[in-house]
Amino acid sequence: LALRPVITPELLQGRVQLRCSFSPPSPEPPGQFRVRWSRLSSAGKREQLHQGTTPQPFSYMEMDGSNLRLGDTVFCSVTAFRRGPPEQQSLPEDSQGFYAGIKFSPESLEIAEDGKEHVLTVLSTVPIACPGQDDSCKITLQLSTEDWGSRVPGPPDIALSACRVALWPGPCSGSGCAAASVTVTAVTDFAQDGSRASRLRARPLAPRGRLWRDYTPRDVKVTVRDLPTGNCYSFTDPHIITFDGWRYDSHKVGTFLLCRSDSRPFEVHVQQQDCGSTTACNCGVAAR
Repeated sequence: LALRPVITPELLQGRVQLRCSFSPPSPEPPGQFRVRWSRLSSAGKREQLHQGTTPQPFSYMEMDGSNLRLGDTVFCSVTAFRRGPPEQQSLPEDSQGFYAGIKFSPESLEIAEDGKEHVLTVLSTVPIACPGQDDSCKITLQLSTEDWGSRVPGPPDIALSACRVALWPGPCSGSGCAAASVTVTAVTDFAQDGSRASRLRARPLAPRGRLWRDYTPRDVKVTVRDLPTGNCYSFTDPHIITFDGWRYDSHKVGTFLLCRSDSRPFEVHVQQQDCGSTTACNCGVAAR
């Protein structure tokens, strides 16, 4: 039989449930279905959670925070059978693994120190239970960053657009049950420190109920790639070498704009004074 079991999340009477649905053949459906729920252990092996029989083409398993927790990857296996004589039984069919918890999309990032913003989507695959109608009817995630395993530890190489994101209750769809977004930008530090990895962490802030209380979403690894640092020079009387290697002489007296960025608030002014004869010398600099 092709039962095609699928796990979907639902919110029933304020409780988060996982529903295993399957498609019995017609016009003569089997009499009973045996449904076995399991999850992946930390060692990557399946642990059985519950087994039962039902005449209905579905089965529920509650996420109670103890037997079935956030962060679990859950499976349901369905066997159809008809009591005899003779007794007939199909081979068990497994659903795809359903990850219950917070997902980040993408799961990891590789970005460059070019100032570009990268959108990171925070997605809850399970419904947000709403105990009341006040401001507590949401899950707030506290975001933080730190260095991840660099040889020379230092501050993280990334900056976030927000330190908190909120997941609000809503109907579940194919993409999830609640979503928020944050932008990630690489810090331009002008240091040739190679590609460094930073860790983005999310922690539920003052969660209510044991389902969210002890849950820690998986960290996101963000690898920041160095870009070559540009250099320009103004020296002696004065000679100027630009970022792209062109060479000029400037013997004027006064204050001049030496460099200005088109993409960020950065510019350098230089002041040149008479050094005698027909030359001028750098005597002051101002940088914004």
